[in-house]
Amino acid sequence: MISKFRALAVASLFLTMGIAAHAQSGELPAAQLAVIKAKLAQRVPELPPVESARSTPVAGLIEVKVGNQIIYTDANGEYVIEGQLLETRTQRNLTEERMDEINKVDFANLPFKDAIVWKNGNGKRRLVIFADPNCGYCKHLERDLQQVKDVTVYTFMIPILGDDSRVKVDNIWCVKDRTLAWRDWMLNGSAPAKAFGMCASPAQRNLALSQKLRVNGTPAMFFEDGSRLASAASAAVVEQRLSKASAKVGG
Repeated sequence: MISKFRALAVASLFLTMGIAAHAQSGELPAAQLAVIKAKLAQRVPELPPVESARSTPVAGLIEVKVGNQIIYTDANGEYVIEGQLLETRTQRNLTEERMDEINKVDFANLPFKDAIVWKNGNGKRRLVIFADPNCGYCKHLERDLQQVKDVTVYTFMIPILGDDSRVKVDNIWCVKDRTLAWRDWMLNGSAPAKAFGMCASPAQRNLALSQKLRVNGTPAMFFEDGSRLASAASAAVVEQRLSKASAKVGG
């Protein structure tokens, strides 16, 4: 989105902020935040509005939340850096950690009644997925998830890829065994039977929920610790994230 600024990253990091580190993190004073908001709005109008800003462990480097992403700037908003902030000593990805914190969801209170549910093994670990039935990446993820053990998967169907997606969402939801219909379609390509009679699918509620959670595409995954993964991933990556989330919630 702001790729023209990437070439400034190294220069701005060392010229305007030096190499000092381990500064205290915290919210910026209101006056400084106002300066950064005004300057970025004027100079980088394609950016979403600045929602918040705070200092980072790197002296002089300011973390700025714009929309559902993080960028970095100096204390006066003269430079913009788009990228990942890594702590070399510990190999921690501080940007990823902050994004997890900012985008954390209240997993336990999601409306699971509106989801397709299936499980492998004891189903002790839980995973939420937002998926469109016509999404190729979602189908690939569904196949990969068959390798993941001891998990319960809740799929919120959202029709974002056209009218046919809405038709499939309604048809899948309205059959007697919606889980079987979902898996037959996603794994085997067997189209669901046409729904007849009165049946209210949760398509609109799921769309509203996805917008509230800032789901911008499918598949999007949410784990029990409230963290998210906004893309398809291999079974190994999903397994790692499930284990991490389970450890955090004491599973």
